[in-house]
Amino acid sequence: MKGVMGAFEKFRRVNFFMNSISEEKKSMGEEVKDWVMSIAIAVVAALLIRTFIVELYVVDGPSMRPTLQHDERLVVNKFIYHLRAPEKGEVIIFRYPRDPSRDFIKRVIATAGDTIEIKDGHVYVNDQLLREDYILEKTRTEYPKVTIPEGTIFVMGDNRNNSEDSRFPDVGFVPLDLVKGKAVLIFWPTSEIKTLP
Repeated sequence: MKGVMGAFEKFRRVNFFMNSISEEKKSMGEEVKDWVMSIAIAVVAALLIRTFIVELYVVDGPSMRPTLQHDERLVVNKFIYHLRAPEKGEVIIFRYPRDPSRDFIKRVIATAGDTIEIKDGHVYVNDQLLREDYILEKTRTEYPKVTIPEGTIFVMGDNRNNSEDSRFPDVGFVPLDLVKGKAVLIFWPTSEIKTLP
């Protein structure tokens, strides 16, 4: 009887051990599945956020000095212009009309229906002198009075004399469908962290 009981006890221990291994494999498989699912959800969420809500942007060039410096990093709100059109004074990112694979960053100066004119180094919107405490220096170019067409905006860099913007035919009036978003925050370098209007 002792032999049968001993054999039964050994069988029970082996069975318990095998069940433990099976549960370990099962829980290991479930854990791997949970990790894969979590990573997939994070990737999809990141893509959705980057596509529709915010994107990080690196300033390339001096055209927005002194407001923005070359190589500064920005947070761009891509969602806001699904709710409303860009407004005067906002710093925006848009696709370059001649090559939509390139992005430009400029300030909105005038919107659809506004008139714009540049004379004697000053910008006039709707015949009113634009107060521009954000520019690097007065504009050296002249621009005849024109009305901004519907569905477009007129943009300029804050470094007026070193900016390819709406004054030039290759940029011209920027169609609203080329606008990617509004620059809202400089986050790098950390010494320059600030929000943008």
